[in-house]
Amino acid sequence: MKKFVETIGFVVFAQGAAGLLHEWTGWFRLWAVVAKLDFLDGYGLFVNIVLVVTGGAVMIAADSIRT
Repeated sequence: MKKFVETIGFVVFAQGAAGLLHEWTGWFRLWAVVAKLDFLDGYGLFVNIVLVVTGGAVMIAADSIRT
């Protein structure tokens, strides 16, 4: 279970980081899911920052899971 939660945290973190790189440089269009969602137009930078912080928090919280 711990590895699963760490993996989910990493995927969320990676999506946020790829989205930030896409916002700043225009690269990583294929990886950035937020850039493909039309209803988040104008909020991309904020949403990607939230994804990075959330992914980091989930990875840190995974350490508290006892197996």
